[in-house]
Amino acid sequence: MPELPEVETIKRVLEPQIQGLTIMNVTVKRPEVVAYPFADAFCRLLTGQTISHMTRRGKFLSIVLDSEDRILVHLRMTGCLLLTPKDFAAEKHTHIILSLSNNMELRFSDTRRFGRFWLLQKGETDSYSGIAKLGAEPFDAALTAQYLSSHLGSRKKTIKECLLEQTTIAGIGNIYADEILFTAGIYPARPANSLESADWQRLAELIPKRLTYFIEKNQITAQDYLKTKGKDYRNTPFLQVYGHAGKPCPVCKETLCRMVIGGRSSVYCPSCQHDFRASP
Repeated sequence: MPELPEVETIKRVLEPQIQGLTIMNVTVKRPEVVAYPFADAFCRLLTGQTISHMTRRGKFLSIVLDSEDRILVHLRMTGCLLLTPKDFAAEKHTHIILSLSNNMELRFSDTRRFGRFWLLQKGETDSYSGIAKLGAEPFDAALTAQYLSSHLGSRKKTIKECLLEQTTIAGIGNIYADEILFTAGIYPARPANSLESADWQRLAELIPKRLTYFIEKNQITAQDYLKTKGKDYRNTPFLQVYGHAGKPCPVCKETLCRMVIGGRSSVYCPSCQHDFRASP
């Protein structure tokens, strides 16, 4: 699933290319991908509108129009947005196409069809997408040790599960939760209510730092993004633990371990992230 660094990368690649362009036509091949309003209204209301800019909130993308209407997009697990020439071979699971005034097309493809679009008109309250329920952005000044402690410090859930809750922190998924906890030296299965003030302080400092690092490593040109069809810009070479179970820890060389927490795979170093319940 694209997480905050990947979604931010998509925004940075697409925004300069689509600003100021007019949506000439809209094709929806899978109506269920448009969560609000109905697909026919979605097409009718967008046709003729001009794109102003893009924003990101957590894992959501927003395409803001000159009218102040906005298209919200959540890519979910396998969604992909590509800006392509009209004669560019379409991906097999392309569900939405916005034909633009420069003869390019903004295409949404999604193998598993979990991704969703919402169109909110100017001044319309968003009671549909769930974006209003998101917690603090990782880069907000509000994301302090006190914020984390007050929201999570009494929870019996593991700290790994807590970091994945979008209502507290927006944008962190399974990959970067593992990376953040590794850098912080915190055992991922540790109950949140067992963390101490120093732990919350480390997390508050490292969450924005690690995500910023991966955003920077994700940088890709528009040409390369299109060439790889938006699928080969992830941080795989720079991940320290995620996906590396059985390999040496990059810090201490201890073998990295895998366990399942809340139904999600988690990789950690048993030495650098010592289980606080185990004897030293």
